[in-house]
Amino acid sequence: MICIGLVILVVITVVLGIYSCVSGRGRALNVDASEPEIDVQLLDVNSYSRPGIETNTITGIVIHYTANPGSTAQDNRDYFNGLQYSHATEASSNFVIGLEGEIIQCVPTWEVAYASNDRNMDTVSIECCHPDGSGEFTDETYRSLVQLTAWLCMKFDLTQDDVIRHYDITGKICPKYFVDHEDAWDQFKEDVRTAIEKTMEKEENQ
Repeated sequence: MICIGLVILVVITVVLGIYSCVSGRGRALNVDASEPEIDVQLLDVNSYSRPGIETNTITGIVIHYTANPGSTAQDNRDYFNGLQYSHATEASSNFVIGLEGEIIQCVPTWEVAYASNDRNMDTVSIECCHPDGSGEFTDETYRSLVQLTAWLCMKFDLTQDDVIRHYDITGKICPKYFVDHEDAWDQFKEDVRTAIEKTMEKEENQ
Protein backbone atom coordinates (compact mmCIF):
# COMPACT_ATOMS: atom_id res chain seq x y z
CA MET A 1 0.00 0.00 0.00
CA ILE A 2 2.86 2.34 0.83
CA CYS A 3 4.46 1.69 -2.58
CA ILE A 4 1.17 2.30 -4.38
CA GLY A 5 0.66 5.53 -2.47
CA LEU A 6 4.19 6.65 -3.37
CA VAL A 7 3.62 5.90 -7.04
CA ILE A 8 0.36 7.90 -7.00
CA LEU A 9 2.14 10.82 -5.32
CA VAL A 10 4.90 10.77 -7.95
CA VAL A 11 2.36 10.68 -10.80
CA ILE A 12 0.43 13.61 -9.31
CA THR A 13 3.66 15.60 -8.91
CA VAL A 14 4.66 14.97 -12.53
CA VAL A 15 1.21 15.89 -13.84
CA LEU A 16 1.17 19.11 -11.83
CA GLY A 17 4.64 19.94 -13.10
CA ILE A 18 3.56 19.47 -16.72
CA TYR A 19 0.43 21.56 -16.15
CA SER A 20 2.52 24.26 -14.54
CA CYS A 21 4.76 24.53 -17.60
CA VAL A 22 1.88 24.43 -20.07
CA SER A 23 -0.11 27.09 -18.25
CA GLY A 24 2.82 29.49 -18.16
CA ARG A 25 3.72 28.93 -14.53
CA GLY A 26 6.76 27.29 -13.03
CA ARG A 27 9.47 29.29 -14.79
CA ALA A 28 12.71 29.13 -12.84
CA LEU A 29 13.28 32.79 -12.01
CA ASN A 30 15.94 34.47 -9.97
CA VAL A 31 15.11 38.06 -10.79
CA ASP A 32 15.13 41.26 -8.79
CA ALA A 33 14.27 44.85 -9.69
CA SER A 34 17.82 45.96 -10.44
CA GLU A 35 18.40 47.89 -13.65
CA PRO A 36 18.75 45.40 -16.52
CA GLU A 37 21.22 45.73 -19.36
CA ILE A 38 19.61 48.05 -21.91
CA ASP A 39 20.79 48.78 -25.44
CA VAL A 40 19.78 52.39 -25.98
CA GLN A 41 18.94 52.96 -29.66
CA LEU A 42 16.64 55.95 -29.59
CA LEU A 43 14.45 56.55 -32.62
CA ASP A 44 14.92 59.71 -34.62
CA VAL A 45 12.50 62.39 -33.48
CA ASN A 46 9.66 62.30 -35.99
CA SER A 47 5.88 62.58 -36.05
CA TYR A 48 5.24 58.88 -36.79
CA SER A 49 7.09 57.11 -33.96
CA ARG A 50 8.89 59.54 -31.64
CA PRO A 51 7.06 62.85 -31.51
CA GLY A 52 9.29 64.25 -28.75
CA ILE A 53 6.30 65.07 -26.55
CA GLU A 54 6.97 65.04 -22.81
CA THR A 55 4.80 62.69 -20.78
CA ASN A 56 2.74 63.52 -17.74
CA THR A 57 3.53 61.78 -14.44
CA ILE A 58 3.94 58.07 -15.16
CA THR A 59 1.16 56.07 -13.50
CA GLY A 60 1.43 52.72 -15.27
CA ILE A 61 3.48 50.24 -17.26
CA VAL A 62 1.79 48.71 -20.32
CA ILE A 63 2.76 45.27 -21.67
CA HIS A 64 2.43 44.49 -25.40
CA TYR A 65 3.42 41.79 -27.86
CA THR A 66 4.67 42.43 -31.39
CA ALA A 67 2.08 40.24 -33.19
CA ASN A 68 4.94 39.47 -35.61
CA PRO A 69 6.14 35.93 -34.75
CA GLY A 70 9.87 35.33 -35.02
CA SER A 71 10.84 38.99 -35.41
CA THR A 72 13.70 40.33 -33.30
CA ALA A 73 13.94 43.35 -31.05
CA GLN A 74 16.18 44.98 -33.66
CA ASP A 75 13.66 44.26 -36.41
CA ASN A 76 10.92 45.99 -34.46
CA ARG A 77 13.08 48.94 -33.43
CA ASP A 78 14.12 49.48 -37.04
CA TYR A 79 10.51 49.19 -38.21
CA PHE A 80 9.49 51.93 -35.77
CA ASN A 81 12.32 54.17 -36.95
CA GLY A 82 11.44 53.55 -40.59
CA LEU A 83 7.90 54.85 -40.14
CA GLN A 84 9.21 58.38 -40.59
CA TYR A 85 9.85 57.41 -44.23
CA SER A 86 7.08 54.90 -44.96
CA HIS A 87 4.32 56.86 -43.18
CA ALA A 88 2.52 53.49 -42.85
CA THR A 89 1.15 54.20 -39.39
CA GLU A 90 1.99 55.84 -36.06
CA ALA A 91 3.57 53.27 -33.74
CA SER A 92 6.43 52.76 -31.32
CA SER A 93 7.28 51.62 -27.82
CA ASN A 94 9.63 52.78 -25.11
CA PHE A 95 11.27 49.34 -24.94
CA VAL A 96 11.37 46.19 -27.07
CA ILE A 97 12.45 42.86 -25.58
CA GLY A 98 13.84 40.27 -28.00
CA LEU A 99 13.67 36.49 -28.20
CA GLU A 100 17.01 36.11 -26.38
CA GLY A 101 16.01 38.55 -23.66
CA GLU A 102 17.85 41.52 -25.17
CA ILE A 103 16.31 44.89 -24.35
CA ILE A 104 16.38 47.84 -26.75
CA GLN A 105 15.19 51.26 -25.64
CA CYS A 106 13.54 53.17 -28.48
CA VAL A 107 11.97 56.16 -26.73
CA PRO A 108 13.01 57.83 -23.43
CA THR A 109 10.70 57.10 -20.51
CA TRP A 110 9.94 60.81 -20.21
CA GLU A 111 8.68 60.98 -23.80
CA VAL A 112 5.47 59.71 -25.38
CA ALA A 113 5.58 56.49 -27.40
CA TYR A 114 2.73 55.64 -29.77
CA ALA A 115 1.74 52.35 -28.16
CA SER A 116 -1.11 52.56 -25.68
CA ASN A 117 -3.80 54.79 -27.19
CA ASP A 118 -5.43 56.96 -24.50
CA ARG A 119 -2.68 56.04 -22.02
CA ASN A 120 0.30 57.20 -24.07
CA MET A 121 0.67 60.32 -21.94
CA ASP A 122 1.02 58.63 -18.54
CA THR A 123 2.52 55.19 -19.19
CA VAL A 124 5.72 53.48 -20.27
CA SER A 125 5.29 50.76 -22.89
CA ILE A 126 7.14 47.47 -23.29
CA GLU A 127 6.84 45.51 -26.54
CA CYS A 128 7.80 41.82 -26.44
CA CYS A 129 8.89 39.52 -29.24
CA HIS A 130 7.56 35.95 -29.43
CA PRO A 131 8.51 32.91 -31.51
CA ASP A 132 5.09 31.76 -32.75
CA GLY A 133 1.41 32.60 -33.13
CA SER A 134 0.50 31.67 -29.56
CA GLY A 135 2.19 34.85 -28.38
CA GLU A 136 3.92 33.03 -25.54
CA PHE A 137 7.29 34.52 -24.65
CA THR A 138 10.53 32.57 -24.44
CA ASP A 139 11.99 32.07 -20.98
CA GLU A 140 14.66 34.66 -21.82
CA THR A 141 12.08 37.24 -22.92
CA TYR A 142 9.94 36.54 -19.87
CA ARG A 143 12.85 36.93 -17.47
CA SER A 144 13.87 40.26 -18.97
CA LEU A 145 10.25 41.41 -18.94
CA VAL A 146 9.89 40.69 -15.24
CA GLN A 147 13.14 42.49 -14.39
CA LEU A 148 12.50 45.49 -16.63
CA THR A 149 8.93 45.89 -15.39
CA ALA A 150 9.98 45.60 -11.75
CA TRP A 151 12.79 48.13 -12.27
CA LEU A 152 10.41 50.58 -13.93
CA CYS A 153 7.93 50.12 -11.09
CA MET A 154 10.60 51.10 -8.58
CA LYS A 155 11.80 53.96 -10.78
CA PHE A 156 8.32 55.48 -10.89
CA ASP A 157 7.16 54.42 -7.41
CA LEU A 158 4.60 51.96 -8.78
CA THR A 159 3.53 48.44 -7.82
CA GLN A 160 2.55 45.33 -9.77
CA ASP A 161 -1.05 46.57 -9.61
CA ASP A 162 -0.04 49.48 -11.87
CA VAL A 163 1.11 47.06 -14.58
CA ILE A 164 -1.53 46.53 -17.27
CA ARG A 165 -2.02 44.96 -20.68
CA HIS A 166 -2.83 46.84 -23.86
CA TYR A 167 -6.01 44.74 -23.67
CA ASP A 168 -7.00 46.47 -20.43
CA ILE A 169 -7.05 49.84 -22.23
CA THR A 170 -8.75 49.08 -25.53
CA GLY A 171 -9.84 45.43 -25.50
CA LYS A 172 -7.25 44.60 -28.18
CA ILE A 173 -5.92 41.03 -27.82
CA CYS A 174 -2.47 42.20 -26.75
CA PRO A 175 -0.34 40.68 -25.38
CA LYS A 176 -2.14 37.63 -26.79
CA TYR A 177 -0.81 34.94 -24.43
CA PHE A 178 -1.55 37.02 -21.34
CA VAL A 179 -5.08 37.69 -22.61
CA ASP A 180 -5.74 34.05 -23.50
CA HIS A 181 -4.23 32.81 -20.22
CA GLU A 182 -5.32 34.94 -17.27
CA ASP A 183 -3.43 32.61 -14.90
CA ALA A 184 -0.18 33.40 -16.72
CA TRP A 185 -0.92 37.13 -16.44
CA ASP A 186 -1.59 36.79 -12.71
CA GLN A 187 1.65 34.84 -12.31
CA PHE A 188 3.59 37.50 -14.21
CA LYS A 189 2.34 40.21 -11.87
CA GLU A 190 3.23 38.02 -8.89
CA ASP A 191 6.74 37.56 -10.31
CA VAL A 192 7.06 41.34 -10.66
CA ARG A 193 5.94 41.79 -7.06
CA THR A 194 8.51 39.23 -5.87
CA ALA A 195 11.29 40.93 -7.85
CA ILE A 196 10.42 44.31 -6.30
CA GLU A 197 10.38 42.83 -2.80
CA LYS A 198 13.78 41.21 -3.33
CA THR A 199 15.36 44.54 -4.19
CA MET A 200 13.62 46.35 -1.34
CA GLU A 201 14.89 43.74 1.12
CA LYS A 202 18.42 44.13 -0.22
CA GLU A 203 18.25 47.90 0.18
CA GLU A 204 16.93 47.60 3.72
CA ASN A 205 19.77 45.26 4.68
CA GLN A 206 22.51 47.49 3.30
